[in-house]
Order: sequence, then C-alpha cells, then structure tokens
Amino acid sequence: MRTPGEFATGHLPGAVNIPLDRLEAGLADLRQAAGRRPLLLVCASGARSGRAAVILASRGIGATSLAGGTRGWSSAGHPLAHPPGPVRSVWAMERQVRFTAGSVVLLGLLLGLSASIAGGLVFSALTDTCGLAVVLGRLPWNRRGRGDVRPR
Repeated sequence: MRTPGEFATGHLPGAVNIPLDRLEAGLADLRQAAGRRPLLLVCASGARSGRAAVILASRGIGATSLAGGTRGWSSAGHPLAHPPGPVRSVWAMERQVRFTAGSVVLLGLLLGLSASIAGGLVFSALTDTCGLAVVLGRLPWNRRGRGDVRPR
C-alpha cells in the first residue's frame, strides 16, 4: 500500500508492493493470491492498508491490515528488507504531505488564499481522503523504483 519510494526504504521480508492508488488495477492478482494464502496489507502506519482492506472486502477479497504498519513492525524489533543497492532517501508520504500542506498554507497566507486552502483541508478531513497524497504519490521519486515489485 506504500509508494515505491517508501517501499524502497524498507518493507516486510517477502512483501509485494501494490500502492493504494493502484489497488483497483491489481484486484485480479490479489484475488488469485488470496486464494493461495492469507493477505496481509502493510503501509507505513496502518491507515492506508486499513482503507485497502475495506476496499478489498467490498470486492469479496479477504485481507488483514498490519496494525502500526512498517513503523510498528520495525519498532517491535522485526527486520525490514531492503532492495539491493543504495537505499533511496525518500521522505515518507506523511512527511511529504505535511511539508507540502505547510508550504501551501504559507504561500496562501502570503497571497491571501488561506480560506480556499483551509476549505480543502476540512474537506480532506471530512471525507477521510488525501488528494495531496495522491498527487504526491505520482511524482517521479514516489513512482516505480528498484524496490517496487509487481504482483505475481
């Protein structure tokens, strides 16, 4: 459920990466995989994988979300796998969102656009969506990289 950039910074051993924004495209592969073994969905904190589990359940695919995500896994002393070669230094999506949102709010204050920015943040909270994370996930450093694996 993580972006390829996040996945490359460390993931559960044996994990296959399907970012949340590509979940629909991977439904057939996920349905097939779920028939062979239980699916464990993982993201950085557990929030995106929880949303993905709900989406998959609505499509008849059973899956479980790892509470606490890779942060919780690593904090509990479990190892993270890394792709071969140098580790790409990519900020976590949450950090990218905070930086971009803060920059936009600051720019909005300077340009007098604060009301529209605040409205977007309220809408994001009410709908429990993050359009900014979707946009940031499509930037080059968050796209397919060495650590991104296609489902089998």
